[in-house]
Amino acid sequence: MGSLLRKGHFLGAKLRSVRKRHGLTLEELSVRCIQRNPQIAPSVSYLSMIESGKRTPSSDLLSLLATVFQRSPGWFLDEAAELEPSVTASGGGPARIPLEPAFLFSRELLQTAIPELLAQTGTSGRQFAHLLIRSHQELSRNDFPDLERAAEQVGERRFPLSAQDLTRLCKRHGLEIRWFERKPVLARDKDREVRSMVRSFFEPPGIIYANRALQADPARLKFDLAAHIAHQVLHAGDGLKSPHATGGEMGGSPEGGSAAGMNAQDVLHAWRDFECSFFAGALLAPRVPFRRFLARERYRVEAGAKLELTPAVVMRRMTKVSPYPWWHFFDAYPPGYLRAVYRGNGIPLPWGNMAQASDPCPNWAVFRMIDGAHGSSGSQISVLRDGARSLLYCCHSLRVHDMAGNPHVLSVGVDLAPALTANGVDPQPVIDSIFQECVQRRGAGRIPPQAARQLDAVASVLNIAWIGDALAGPARIICPRSNHCPRPERCEGAHVSRAREIADVRQEILGR
Repeated sequence: MGSLLRKGHFLGAKLRSVRKRHGLTLEELSVRCIQRNPQIAPSVSYLSMIESGKRTPSSDLLSLLATVFQRSPGWFLDEAAELEPSVTASGGGPARIPLEPAFLFSRELLQTAIPELLAQTGTSGRQFAHLLIRSHQELSRNDFPDLERAAEQVGERRFPLSAQDLTRLCKRHGLEIRWFERKPVLARDKDREVRSMVRSFFEPPGIIYANRALQADPARLKFDLAAHIAHQVLHAGDGLKSPHATGGEMGGSPEGGSAAGMNAQDVLHAWRDFECSFFAGALLAPRVPFRRFLARERYRVEAGAKLELTPAVVMRRMTKVSPYPWWHFFDAYPPGYLRAVYRGNGIPLPWGNMAQASDPCPNWAVFRMIDGAHGSSGSQISVLRDGARSLLYCCHSLRVHDMAGNPHVLSVGVDLAPALTANGVDPQPVIDSIFQECVQRRGAGRIPPQAARQLDAVASVLNIAWIGDALAGPARIICPRSNHCPRPERCEGAHVSRAREIADVRQEILGR
């Protein structure tokens, strides 16, 4: 028993993983055990404690569980600690890791370790809270029906809404708009200078202060007013809401003196900012009429200009209202900061979302456009090599400027593999054929005719025009980090990381 205790740190996680893969509830597993050996069969509560790491089964009970799942008892122990992620790209959202051994992930230890981690990395509490919210958003499939309903009640599903309509809604909800004038200013944001500009802010009990420059930009004005209406409706206008400002990375604009670490106010403000932003999108683009609009326009992002909607609102709502669930969205500032991200299709991030990556892959569409050398918009099909996996994505990217004049790139994309599967096509041969063509062409190549026909059929079913646009150009090999570049010739400027050098040395020594 003592030996089992020292080798069972991953036992609970592995039991939970294999049980869920077989679609069994705890009660059903308990019944299976009773059928085989009623004398030692565990109760539902005891199984739950085993899975949570609070109890370690006896050797006999472990053998019983192993028999149920046709595994060896050793498979449950640390010597075979590799665990399949709980959620994969095909399941939506990023892959999750098991918090095992469980005693190292107790609430008390995390409450101590997380603030220390944030302080050491210079990460603000607001940024960390936004990361938590993004993960919640992805695992929830971007589904917040209470916010949708509240927005639809306020806007009565009218579509589109004009700036005058938003002004009238403000008045109806007891909000007064006061205008101020403020030009963009240079602000320090970590290790870079950005142009920052205050767009609007809420002053309780019911005053919206708006930058007069918004009068010449109805799309942004509509979004700001919609977000402030959200605060009035959802939070009774108590004022616990961040200002709307332009510039900076994820979590908002430079706020000056924002210290590393976190507190409850950070989480509260971040969550409320998300709620108001989601409400604003649902108010400006109600689900049913906006889905019909996207179908008519074949998901052309640029069509949002007809409705005076910003590309960001169009892309974000696209990921929500589309009947196809496998979407991602990036809002990236140069040289490599993510201000916002959504990964309903589990796409690996091309760089960190709290700090600039030192080894980005330059072949992501968002990176190629961020330097300004590849036009103002474009569509790209990409084969992403992530370890042994090959994934297939298509995205549409726009280079735009925020209200302060900072350039940034908005990119929205889909995972093509589930669409191929739904169309009766095995995606792996399609992906492999595109990958081999790209390898032969030094990383970028034309899509083979058969694969192009299959993807064109998918584009027609999904009704997404920019997939067809991307088929007219070369596909590209991309990777999460350039130090794992799968191209036959490494990307220019890519450097082998120290970690990889150590691995190579170890392999060389073992090879001798």
